[in-house]
Amino acid sequence: MTTLATAPRARTAAASSARPGAHLAADVWTMVRRCVLLVSRDVDSLVMGVALPVMLMVVFVYVFGGAIQAGLDGTTYLNYVTPGIVLLCAGFGAANTALAVQQDVAGGIVDRFRSMPVTAWTLLVGHVVASVVKNLVTTGVVVGVAYLMGFRPDATLAEWLGAVGIIVLWVVAITWAATFVGVVVRSVDAASAATFVMLFVPYVSSAFVPPQTMPALLRGFAEHQPVTPVIETIRGLLTGTELGTSPVLAVVWCVGIATVFAVLAGVVFGRRRHRAG
Repeated sequence: MTTLATAPRARTAAASSARPGAHLAADVWTMVRRCVLLVSRDVDSLVMGVALPVMLMVVFVYVFGGAIQAGLDGTTYLNYVTPGIVLLCAGFGAANTALAVQQDVAGGIVDRFRSMPVTAWTLLVGHVVASVVKNLVTTGVVVGVAYLMGFRPDATLAEWLGAVGIIVLWVVAITWAATFVGVVVRSVDAASAATFVMLFVPYVSSAFVPPQTMPALLRGFAEHQPVTPVIETIRGLLTGTELGTSPVLAVVWCVGIATVFAVLAGVVFGRRRHRAG
């Protein structure tokens, strides 16, 4: 009985040891295709990922915009708020990634991968890449709706590419953070509660109102948290506002967050698989 139980694992280990780097890339590609396919089939999530940011943009522009406009030094509130809505859209996408990862970890699919010559941690990479693809699509739709509402960026092609690059970096960073949450928690409800923080943080930044209008304590947090330099970089590239040190801070924050949470997610994922085995 012991021989029968250990034989599949022995064959898997032998197959894995014989797989060079090219096969690792093939594993990543397989997982990316799987996760992108799952995302494309989750129509409800795609619709809500676009509808909620658009509804928030409509509310902020048409309900609160008139009251906030006076403190923006001539910049239209729609131009001001659109970068913040883009990051909020990315937050919704990352929250869904945490749920998807948790469902995979708890649903037994990882155990099935353990019985095949597949590098299991590539599952996490697949979820991150799928999140980036989904978020770029939904971000494009949100920017298109903002343009219909009157958003008029004056960016050059290079500035547009820079803004997209910062958006991609931010999506990768918060998706790895969400992936870590999905690996750590034990239920979908816990994943939903944990990722609420990612949805809340943009509100206490320069996304919707200038930080100088906030009370001193909130202003200090808003000016020194990672969302603000990311938003200020996107806003500066698209609408010509002052950039200052925001691009450097944005890149440092994004790379730092992505690196830390990618390592933590990989470590915790490996330990959970080891205990399950």
